[in-house]
Amino acid sequence: MNWLTNVVRPKIRNILRRETPENLWIKCPDSGQLVFYKDVEANQFVIPGSNYHMRMGAVARLKSMFDNETWFDVALPEVTPDPLKFRDEKRYADRIKDARARTSLNDAVKIGYGKLEGAAVVIAVQDFDFMGGSLGMAAGEAIVRGMELAVEKKSPFIVFAASGGARMQEGILSLMQMPRTTVAVQMLREARLPYIVVLTNPTTGGVTASYAMLGDVQIAEPGALIGFAGARVIEQTIREKLPEGFQRAEYLKDHGMVDMVVHRHDLRPTLARLLRVLTKSPAVPSMPRAAPLVPEPATIVAAPDVAPADDA
Repeated sequence: MNWLTNVVRPKIRNILRRETPENLWIKCPDSGQLVFYKDVEANQFVIPGSNYHMRMGAVARLKSMFDNETWFDVALPEVTPDPLKFRDEKRYADRIKDARARTSLNDAVKIGYGKLEGAAVVIAVQDFDFMGGSLGMAAGEAIVRGMELAVEKKSPFIVFAASGGARMQEGILSLMQMPRTTVAVQMLREARLPYIVVLTNPTTGGVTASYAMLGDVQIAEPGALIGFAGARVIEQTIREKLPEGFQRAEYLKDHGMVDMVVHRHDLRPTLARLLRVLTKSPAVPSMPRAAPLVPEPATIVAAPDVAPADDA
């Protein structure tokens, strides 16, 4: 109790009180340091001091990849939103509605078609903030549609994977997306188009067991958690102590499961170089780019042959 709460009238009290946004400061999970959110955003969501790679949203990821932060937003097939009428503590339909309101996405996967250092490319991004990036019918349809578009355009396909696995609320229908996406990868193989996977933190479960481990080149971000089952489950099953750093990107690279570990700041030039090598294309002058990750929303235009979508 103090004079501000006891004496000052409510209207004056509201003037004196300054509301602080909840996300104004970010605490680094690795070092514990507090960092100003705008600094982290300007640094592509990498903590400046510790180099810890935080999760990156789908729109921010696409902005960081495409030339001039501009791409064609790809329309995705509609699916039944709640095929099993699932309910636990909350109705599945309500969970989807909440996730859409929070992320402004239609589902966990967003597809963009544009140019990366002058080369046409289709990029799919899983957003972990949408129900843990789980693989459901809509996400599976998005991945398949993205690969079909890559075949139509004769363009390479890049996927940024971030997922907790299959979406349990859709049961067997979710698990069926694993063979479907695997067949779609085979379409890219038959068309002799490059398929590059960037594994981000975390990539686990059914996503790891399907398209996320079928790339021509497997790239991982530093410190990313990559695996199928959790470390605790594995330890309890084999009854042995797992080595330190097990299922982390660096450990997997040392043991041949990942081709390279690339810092987020180096991802764009690395991907562009790989695409030039895999497609036997000559280098082009670097495209002019604005400062990374400005707060304004991404510029999204509609392609004449790709139907625009709101967010899926």
